[in-house]
Amino acid sequence: MTLATLAQVLQPAIKGGYAVPGLVCLGWEDMRAYVAAAEDEQAPIILQAGPGCRAHTPLPILGRMLRYLAEEASVPVVVHLDHGFTLDECRAGLDAGFSSVMVDGSKLPLQQNIDLTAAVAEMAHAAGASCEGEIGVVGYAGGAPSTGTDPDEAGRFARDTGIDAMAISIGNLHLQQTARNGLDHERLRAIEAMTTVPLVIHGGSGVPLAERARLAATSRIAKFNIGTELRMAFGKALREAVARDAARFDRIAILGETEPAVRTAARAVIRNLGAAGQGRVGTA
Repeated sequence: MTLATLAQVLQPAIKGGYAVPGLVCLGWEDMRAYVAAAEDEQAPIILQAGPGCRAHTPLPILGRMLRYLAEEASVPVVVHLDHGFTLDECRAGLDAGFSSVMVDGSKLPLQQNIDLTAAVAEMAHAAGASCEGEIGVVGYAGGAPSTGTDPDEAGRFARDTGIDAMAISIGNLHLQQTARNGLDHERLRAIEAMTTVPLVIHGGSGVPLAERARLAATSRIAKFNIGTELRMAFGKALREAVARDAARFDRIAILGETEPAVRTAARAVIRNLGAAGQGRVGTA
């Protein structure tokens, strides 16, 4: 059994100078491709079920699917609830078998965010799971704006909540289809000066590859969430599979042809973050 918690994979990443990818899941094909990629690269991974995934498939089903993959894998796999917005939502994730939950109180006033996140962290730890929180708002490409993380608030947030990982806003955005100009390194270093908790970048697809690799090796960023670029690989493979034979209608055959492309894309993410070879059981 190789089901892992967030703390179990991120603490070694901090010490080893690499980052673990948080891979955004939407269905069985991408979940399976991600685990295959992790086994190819002998790397730890984090399988993430965000709000979109949970809207498509009931949470208890997702918990069983993801835990099955984790328990059958030969590398450490974290089963992670991404962007839970309430205590009850995070409790439901833990009840469904998730080994890690991310509570997003980033839009709340600071003390309310601290109170909510601390309650979720206490609940997660009591269940033998991990907790990620968010301070500062990470916006969306073409949508809701960001609010950069205040370093002093980040230090207080990490100290008062007991979280295992902290998502920060330093120029990163969700749902970017192309890499932008990079992150605010001055703000990052100021945050690092205030806390030793592992840091998380949401919207990792928008960070240039060279910068991702450099930060994974030289900063306290131990987790990059990667979704958009993998969904783009899936979409391209799906369009090609359908176009090859317009008369085909068997969904298993068509969807199955997306897995090699997603697996290849996920392997590239793992290697870029320096996580290849870090997931041999007993090393994470």
